[in-house]
Parts: sequence; structure tokens; C-alpha cells
Amino acid sequence: MRRRVSPGRIAAWTALTLALLVTVFPFYWMVRTALTPAADIYSDATSLVPHHPTMINFLRVLGLTSEEEARAAGGSGAHVDFLRYLLNSVVYSGLIAVLQTLFCAMAGYAFARLRFPGRDAVFGVLIAALMVPPIFTVLPNFVLVKNLDWLNTFAGMVAPSVLMTPFAVFFLRQFFLSIPRDVEEAAVLDGVGAWGIFWKIVMPMSRGPLITIGLTTTVWAWKDYLWPLLTGRDEQTRVLTVALGIFQQQSPNTQPDWTGLMAGSALSVLPVLVLLIVLGRRLVESLNFTGIK
Repeated sequence: MRRRVSPGRIAAWTALTLALLVTVFPFYWMVRTALTPAADIYSDATSLVPHHPTMINFLRVLGLTSEEEARAAGGSGAHVDFLRYLLNSVVYSGLIAVLQTLFCAMAGYAFARLRFPGRDAVFGVLIAALMVPPIFTVLPNFVLVKNLDWLNTFAGMVAPSVLMTPFAVFFLRQFFLSIPRDVEEAAVLDGVGAWGIFWKIVMPMSRGPLITIGLTTTVWAWKDYLWPLLTGRDEQTRVLTVALGIFQQQSPNTQPDWTGLMAGSALSVLPVLVLLIVLGRRLVESLNFTGIK
């Protein structure tokens, strides 16, 4: 039956639409600026659509134009080795997402099903760690990575993040608690041990929440800037976020190369945007499973 239109429903949809516009508009403005010629960046600043759209900003950021063509388009002649830095970002975020999801799943299952002394106390300490700002751990982690001689290596870049995070452990624990114990007890009767139950039964049944943690971790690692800047400034380990910051600093002009910077930012967003579109439904489904609102 068709739902009746009420003032409350209209107000809710209006608020939702406004929130959506506020969220999406910065991304639209980024693409709009990337399509604007550098000469029109200030004269065309109030228009929602560029009057003379061009792809030259994307081409010069990717290094597909000569230095003379880039300077003629209003750039500084600098470009981003996009494919190399894209691969570095994929390796960096992929390692963190896969390893962190795996270890968080192990920890979450242990807190949900295994019995060991001090389990609740340890879990309480882990949850309390959510209140510790991440910036507090940057300096100790940097000193440790430097002493291990892991600077400018992927091992040093991913080391502080690969084990677990409190939120991911809590998130997966909540889902594991919702799995019927009868399934695991039936596996025990068939002679399956705890490790086999975890890999053969629990992990396949937790595909949605695992994808959600992997997705959110990938997005977090993809946009991370401070830690890769401190530990991965070398050309071989530089990620896209750091590369875009260096691209901005290479401009000899008094003003940053906004059109080129927005073009590079738009290109860096595309892989994560595609990932969110493909796996977005899994995110909503797993939130419903865990009961998190």
C-alpha cells in the first residue's frame, strides 16, 4: 500500500536531501575546479558550471603534456607520477586493511567465545583505548620505527596499524555474539576444533561485517597523510596524499596551483569511490546485523 504523505515525512526527506547536498557539494566543487582553466579560476569563481571546461589539468597532473603546455595552461610544470603513487597507496592501504581485519576478527572472536582469565578486564582496557587520541601515539611509533631502521619502507609504514583497532574488535565481537552457539556446538560434535570453527564456520558467516571493517579501514588508510609523510617520503614508498602535498609545494607562484591540485585530488578519490559504490550495500547490511545505529 502506498504510504500516506505527512508533514513529518516531508520534513524528513527535506532534511535528508539538504544533508546529502551539503555532503556531496565539496566533491562536486572539486571536480568543477579541476575542469576550470587556470586563467578562469578567479573570474569564474561564482559559477556552478565552468564556462570553458577543459581536461588539460588532468592531463598535466598525469604528466601527459609537455612542460611548455603545462605552463601555458597556467600550471607550474610539475606533475604527479600518478601510477607509481597509486600503486603505493594500494599496497599501503591494502596491507593495513587485510591484516588489520584478520587480526581484529581473531581478537573479536576470542572476546566473544573463548574463556580465559581477565577477559572482561582486558576488553575493558581495549574499549578505553578508544578515548586515546591517535596523535598521542605518533611520536612513540616513529621512534620505534626509526630504531628498527624501517623508515621509507612499507613495513615501517604499516607496522603501527596492522594488528588491531579497538573499534574494529568491538564491532566484530558484537556480530560474533549474535551467531547461534548451536552451529559451533554441532561442529564440536563433529570433531572440529576452535581454530577450525573460526576459519570454516565463523569467518564465512561473517563476510558482511568483515567486508565492512576492511572497507572502512581501506578508506582510512587511503586518506591518511601524517604517518605516511613521516615514514614514507622516499619516491619508492610515497603515497598519493603525500605526493599531492609535494605537488602543491612545487608551485613557484605565490598562489597554489588550485586547478592542478583539484585534478589530482579528484583522481585520487576515484578508486575509493568505486570501492564504496561496489561494497556500500554490504556496509548497511552488516550494520543491521550488529545492531549498531
